[in-house]
Amino acid sequence: MADDFLLCSTLRYDRQLTTARSQGLKHARWNFEHESPIYLLDYHRDRLLKAASHWGWKHAVESLQGPSGLESLSRGLQELIGTSQESPLRLRILVDRQGDIKYEKYDVPDVPLPQLFPRRLPSPGMESSAEEPPKQPEYVVVIDGTRTERSPHTHFKTTHRPAYDAACQRASMAPGELKEVLTVNAAGYVMEGTRTTPYLWRKGRWVTPPVSSEGFSLEHGSGGQDGVSRRWALECGIVEQEPVAANALVDGEECWLSNGARGFMFARIQL
Repeated sequence: MADDFLLCSTLRYDRQLTTARSQGLKHARWNFEHESPIYLLDYHRDRLLKAASHWGWKHAVESLQGPSGLESLSRGLQELIGTSQESPLRLRILVDRQGDIKYEKYDVPDVPLPQLFPRRLPSPGMESSAEEPPKQPEYVVVIDGTRTERSPHTHFKTTHRPAYDAACQRASMAPGELKEVLTVNAAGYVMEGTRTTPYLWRKGRWVTPPVSSEGFSLEHGSGGQDGVSRRWALECGIVEQEPVAANALVDGEECWLSNGARGFMFARIQL
């Protein structure tokens, strides 16, 4: 039931993140300028806090806000990870209305640092440079043929995901498959992916569907989530916001996807 949902955010533990700036990635700012093996932790905390505030979850807000809230998340994740973890992990934070927080961990593949903190995304038809994410592996992106109604659960990340589950089922997506499906709002514009933020090449630059800056809105933005890697890319000037009509997508066109566990991934539209 929708009333039984949890707030959630999925992120990455990766020891190589602590070497990002020493390897010349000066733009790799996160965690309030402090290097950390947890990818974009402060951005994940911010998205959870905004969601808790939207639903008026007083105890959850108290658990997440301020420096103590961020430190509490960091401490909880480090206790889950342990001190001897060498390989990267996909982490999940779950928050209930009482402010209780649970943590989960799963294996995740290695990726190069430029996939997590790219200087830019390569233009279509160009090979990736050393400062850009690689174009391998390549994901397939399909378009959902059914319109998705925007709601607080498409703006904020929660465990209530019937809209995304239905889109995945219509696209016959199998677990672990290098495939994504783009959801489309009632007006015919791309909202987002079921697990990722999409970036499309328009007018000589990469753009991503707009998201309301004022929180959930029935009128502003395309209705999707303000993902953490999306926020980072916008703040770094790698991408811009622009509505993308689903019927303007072209079979075979290059695009990029991103999320807080795997960074930026190359993909191609398949109509």
